Amino acid sequence: MDSGRVNLEIIFTGRSNVGKSTLFSQLFGVSVRKGKKPGTTIAPNFYHYRDFLATDLPGFGYVKGVSRRFNERVKDFIVRYIEDYAERIAAGIIVLDSGSFAEIVERWDRRGYIPIDVEMADFLRDVGIEVVVSANKFDKVDSPEETIEYISEKLKVSRERIIPTVAKKGDVGGVKNFIRQIFIKNNRHDLIKVLK
Repeated sequence: MDSGRVNLEIIFTGRSNVGKSTLFSQLFGVSVRKGKKPGTTIAPNFYHYRDFLATDLPGFGYVKGVSRRFNERVKDFIVRYIEDYAERIAAGIIVLDSGSFAEIVERWDRRGYIPIDVEMADFLRDVGIEVVVSANKFDKVDSPEETIEYISEKLKVSRERIIPTVAKKGDVGGVKNFIRQIFIKNNRHDLIKVLK
């Protein structure tokens, strides 16, 4: 992939097994490479059109059955990638599993650690990248309003930047609209056609 020609990039990031690659496929109409089980690949998936790049980064966080060393390598790769290309990255879309997000955050909080999703949102902001959240698997949520409020509070993202999504069922219109707005904001109306 000739990354030297890229002027505008949108990245997709999130824990393993949250539906990141499914969302990516739905948005750009491409089939993506997946590991045999969650958390086993370090290679990103790309969609490249002219000088635009969409990047589906590997899933991060603890995955049962995968060595701690491998998990650290994935995290280091993601951090380096974002730091290296921050200037051209217009937005970072954090994909999370709406149904399990609160339970995961509380588990990390109890252990005295900052949850990795929270770290990612802070990191993206620190390097000047606009953050939006794809609250995926939203059809599994019992209290939609409370869930959005909780995500907003924990990730320090405004409610308008949290987009309920059900990627598996093709319910990705909110994320598609956000990306369309990024293209328009960057005077790149020509890119709107990449969205499927």
